[in-house]
Amino acid sequence: MNKDFLKYQAQTSPYPLGMEVSHAKGSYIYDTDGNQHLDFVAGVSACTLGHCHPQVIDAIKNQAEKYMHVMVYGEYAQSPATEYTKLLADQLPASLEVTYLVNSGTEAIEGALKLARRYTGRSEIIAAKSAYHGNTMGSLSLMDFEERKSVFRPLLPDVYHIKFNNEDDLEKITTKTACVILETIQGGAGFILPENGYLKKVKERCTEVGALLILDEIQPGFGRTGKLFAFEHYNCVPDILVIGKGMASGLPVGAFTASKEIMHTLSENPKMGHITTFGGNPVIAASSLATLNVLLNSSLIAAIFKKEQLFKNLLKHPKIKEVRGKGLMLALIMDSPETANELVLRAKDKHLILFWLLFENRAVRISPPITISELEIKEGCIIILALLNSM
Repeated sequence: MNKDFLKYQAQTSPYPLGMEVSHAKGSYIYDTDGNQHLDFVAGVSACTLGHCHPQVIDAIKNQAEKYMHVMVYGEYAQSPATEYTKLLADQLPASLEVTYLVNSGTEAIEGALKLARRYTGRSEIIAAKSAYHGNTMGSLSLMDFEERKSVFRPLLPDVYHIKFNNEDDLEKITTKTACVILETIQGGAGFILPENGYLKKVKERCTEVGALLILDEIQPGFGRTGKLFAFEHYNCVPDILVIGKGMASGLPVGAFTASKEIMHTLSENPKMGHITTFGGNPVIAASSLATLNVLLNSSLIAAIFKKEQLFKNLLKHPKIKEVRGKGLMLALIMDSPETANELVLRAKDKHLILFWLLFENRAVRISPPITISELEIKEGCIIILALLNSM
């Protein structure tokens, strides 16, 4: 399989991990040799309820037997998408009432940027340094990493950068600014948390100058941080909320949510200001609805803090300089990039799945399914500590 994988599938790096996957269940992925691998990554925070959660599988099967794709987004009323967006609105502040369903997080970012420019009539976009919002052209434009951007220029114009958690930079948000877009918790930068009421202060500055605040919750959303959405920790309600990754427990999905007043601007002048064929796909919407129902009707989110503390209590070692993040969105900051790289690769041989972060090369990602048990957490941490002791 690996030979064909390398020959026929476009590669994202010269050295993929190359596990030949047989099946997956709960907190484990099984390879074609019959080995079970404890998953501390969850498809990069995408498999919220683990692999093949029974309620999600049932919802997918039931919907697939009724109908799948029937019409481009926004033309027909389809119960999975309608029920999902209504239930989602019930969980959000009143100003986040209308949701546009798309196919991925980066597509949701693109839609949110278009919406902000359309509503405000302004072109300037302010993003954070070390941000990651996706890799399509608009999302890529938001990065400040020139080595990742230069070969794809020209990119989206009028994009400027501020430093996350730096209040002095707030003066750069002006009456020319259409929107400020921030990750609620910076992901690729090393799971950086907002400090000292930073997000609230950004929102206040946006309100002052008539700009919109977009919060990217693609990774921390859907219970991962111990709240349904991470912004709930920080007393800050965005004008536009962007979601994705874990909302369908493993199927490709994204969405952006705003007030009816703001969202309505995409429907006229011009009409169909944002369109998608497969957004709101009924099978994926059914999976999203099942995921949200499980989160709302179980103790999974309430148990996140205890699981976070278990990781932090167990993962103490001289080579671990810091455990960053919140909930089950954690990063081990190692004593060197070499240690981080070796830990990920050697853990693979011990059937524990770890991964890197995009920009912080000392970091090792720990973002397991939120269904992971305390016993499984202990099992994986024992492997990590043993590997560090052997280095």
